[in-house]
Amino acid sequence: MSVKFTPNIPELGKLYGAYSPASSGSGTMHSIAGQLGGLPDGSLPGDGSVYAQTKQSFSNVKTVLDGIGLTFADVLRFNTFIVNRDSIPEFMEARREVFAEIYPNGEYPPNTLVLVSGLVEAQFSVEIEALAIG
Repeated sequence: MSVKFTPNIPELGKLYGAYSPASSGSGTMHSIAGQLGGLPDGSLPGDGSVYAQTKQSFSNVKTVLDGIGLTFADVLRFNTFIVNRDSIPEFMEARREVFAEIYPNGEYPPNTLVLVSGLVEAQFSVEIEALAIG
């Protein structure tokens, strides 16, 4: 793996989710544009919930990583944008499930979660971007 996570810095105290405070790596930097929680045809997955959109956003990030020959193991960090503070628990649940599959060792990249008033189209509630090294 080209990325090393620092999952625990005791002086920071309790973390507010599944992420590491820092990561480092060597190689070429790859910036993955924010991926919305929509299907390739622009429709929403499943019931269109934040949960379904979060899973689809990660799936879309994976598609980009695959397209440039990288995997989630190469991700240095995520930035997540969510509409509506009340959506955070649904996002956290979906991310916990996705991370259990893609990071089975329990070490997660840093993630910044930002609340926004809206995304490019009103139907979208989640957008996830990534920075990878490979």
